[in-house]
Amino acid sequence: MSDWRGDRVRSAIEGRNPTVFAELGSAFAVIGDVQFLPGYSLALTKSPGVDRLTDLPRGERVRFLADVDLVATAVEAVCAARDPRYRRTNVEILGNTHHFLHAHIWPRYDWEPGEIVGKPVWVYPDDRWRDPATALGRQHEELRAALAAEVARLRVSAEYGYNA
Repeated sequence: MSDWRGDRVRSAIEGRNPTVFAELGSAFAVIGDVQFLPGYSLALTKSPGVDRLTDLPRGERVRFLADVDLVATAVEAVCAARDPRYRRTNVEILGNTHHFLHAHIWPRYDWEPGEIVGKPVWVYPDDRWRDPATALGRQHEELRAALAAEVARLRVSAEYGYNA
């Protein structure tokens, strides 16, 4: 069995991707490999081989974006409840490095350095991305569980209520 990181989408479909905290209609909600911004999550496409949003037929694009919205709403709710210095949530679909459709969902906080807080997270120094202290691990299980519970709650709410 290959490492799940080699094919994150296929490993999620096969149930081998340990970062998955919810399966939605068109996406898997996953917690990020790094948590220097606690709550960082992603929405991964459920369509293997799809590289960009425009590879999907329009109806599937809309469903994927609806799932991204649901995950972003869950991240916002969980992070705002956990940290009074929560600021906002940023959503990005880039695809410049990893060639599978995914959306980054970044919570942002007022405690971030002043020279970075108003900029994209990609300007954080390289050492922040590799810091073992903020690498995804057991210490993030409570956060992961809270995100999963909020996604589940939203899915049955009047606003999102759907069966996927």
